[in-house]
Amino acid sequence: MFQQSTNRDSRSTESSNSKWQSFWSDAFAIQGSITPHVLPNVACTGIVATAICAIAYLSQRYFGLKLALELTPYEYIGTALGLLLVLRTNAGYDRWWEARKLWGAIVNQSRNLAISAISYGPSERQWRISFVRLVAAFSLTACMNLRGHKTSAALDRLLGDQESAQITETRHPPSTVLLNLAVMLKEAREKYGMNGYSFIQIDRERALLTEHIGACERILKTPLAAAYSIKIRRFIAGFLLTLPFALLHSLDNIFLVPPVTMLVAYPLFSLDQLGVELQNPFNVNNLSHLPLDDISATIESNLLCLLEENEVDFEQAATTGR
Repeated sequence: MFQQSTNRDSRSTESSNSKWQSFWSDAFAIQGSITPHVLPNVACTGIVATAICAIAYLSQRYFGLKLALELTPYEYIGTALGLLLVLRTNAGYDRWWEARKLWGAIVNQSRNLAISAISYGPSERQWRISFVRLVAAFSLTACMNLRGHKTSAALDRLLGDQESAQITETRHPPSTVLLNLAVMLKEAREKYGMNGYSFIQIDRERALLTEHIGACERILKTPLAAAYSIKIRRFIAGFLLTLPFALLHSLDNIFLVPPVTMLVAYPLFSLDQLGVELQNPFNVNNLSHLPLDDISATIESNLLCLLEENEVDFEQAATTGR
């Protein structure tokens, strides 16, 4: 019992150290951070604040004019501006999360479609192989379409160069894949005698993929309203460019005005940039973009494993039958 207690304490200590290290590594991380994107703007506010301090100093020394504003209005304005930025960030995150749910649905729908085809489709081996590979190809073409890519090495490997080229040369490759799947289902119904009820159910699964890619394209082609973004950035610019005048009134040391201005600017610019990064979850140039390549690879791996397992079961059944 003493040994078990010691082991639990050891694991608890290791977990606490891991969490502590994770916090500080994330706090000072550069890769994957918003910081490199906002540092130029933060530095710009520091330069402007320094210039304002210099002008204020010269005005007071040579002309007796004190360039300063009351700080109280900025406290209320800053609160309102923070709320606006949080609302924008939430709107961007909602788009990111909706896109992730849609791709989760694509994963599930692809599995359902492959399982239904293997279970209820014709026993023709080549038909099943071609159908399942086409289902796996849908996510690859969807990824290409959302990212604006024209070719895919993974698609060439999955379908072969000729069939892959025929699909990628069309205007909308995901629709072409879905059309080919519909043609194969029609062939299964007319040539191989697929049950009519099974045909309807599998085709319904196929049609749902059309809805998912359409919803992803809606997110891609409908960014957040430009007027909203422009207005918020004007508020940020006006707030930060006039903030040094309020700090000159409240701070005794004029040399503290630029660094304090930059400290205030950093979270404001970061929240603004975060909204920009989240609004297009498919672009690989954006931070925290969805790992579409990994998701597509998972779909392909799962479906091909299902196909291989079915082949093994089929061979075992054939052997038993003999």
